[in-house]
Amino acid sequence: MHKKEATSESLYDLYKIMELPLGSVDPKSGFTVHSLKEIFTTLPFKSVAYRPDYFSFTFVKNARGKYIIDEMEFLTEPGTIYFTNPGNFRQFEWYNIEDAYLITFKESYLKEHVHHDVYKDFSFLLTETVRPRILQPSEFDEIEQLYHQIHKEQLGQSPYKNKIIGSLFVAMLLKIKEYFWQDYNPIYEGNRGSLIVKVFKQNLENSFRDLLNGKTDKIPRVQEFAVLQHLHPNYLSTVIKTKTGKAISSWIADKTMAEAKSLLQNSTTSIKEITYLLGFTEATHFSNYFKKHADLSPAAYRKQHQNN
Repeated sequence: MHKKEATSESLYDLYKIMELPLGSVDPKSGFTVHSLKEIFTTLPFKSVAYRPDYFSFTFVKNARGKYIIDEMEFLTEPGTIYFTNPGNFRQFEWYNIEDAYLITFKESYLKEHVHHDVYKDFSFLLTETVRPRILQPSEFDEIEQLYHQIHKEQLGQSPYKNKIIGSLFVAMLLKIKEYFWQDYNPIYEGNRGSLIVKVFKQNLENSFRDLLNGKTDKIPRVQEFAVLQHLHPNYLSTVIKTKTGKAISSWIADKTMAEAKSLLQNSTTSIKEITYLLGFTEATHFSNYFKKHADLSPAAYRKQHQNN
């Protein structure tokens, strides 16, 4: 599969395409954690080319292989942490796996179980392309304890499972921020396209923050996002689509739904108020929009979450 043919895939769909075990991946979950040794039982293994629709951390305690992220190629070495976010072109190869774990998560999960304004403290999640980091053994051990505990909770049946995982995940993100991004310099992030995508994601996040804080009453259009970077709208649209596999309109729709779900799940704000908070002029318009993307009305979605 050539790069231009790579499509956006959920982890479940990706494993299904590659005929890998699906038992550890819930297709409806916004969060997964599992041992890669249990998935890749026949080595060496080379993946198809794809664009994930999720964030991921790969924790490599003892494994060897190769990752391709956009135009960059990295060797997989023991003691390494890899981070990628939605839209990155990706392909990987595994030659040997003794101990390696993968955590994947979607923005809606972060909004619901970590913090509704998660990017404020963890802005590095918006980073487009980051070189993997090899940690000191003592540093890796601290993070290893956390992802093993997260894995244990994920396999458990506690009624507070997601809340516990959310708290542990915050601790892990703080440790990763401490060890991984203290000396991060965005100038080394990648090419010009990667920087444009990163700034677009930050501007998108800021625009919704302003929307929810009442500083504006509408979501910027493509033209306005382009002005913020002094770019032609067509050029910005092309870069975003080429680099992430998603059009700007899709990024805005996904962000709108993530915020809407968070408000419906985590607040008592009325649906009418949520309508106006998210820049819709009519509750029926918001309801139809939500139902189109979630197959449920806002009221039914809120009721389902309360029942759960």
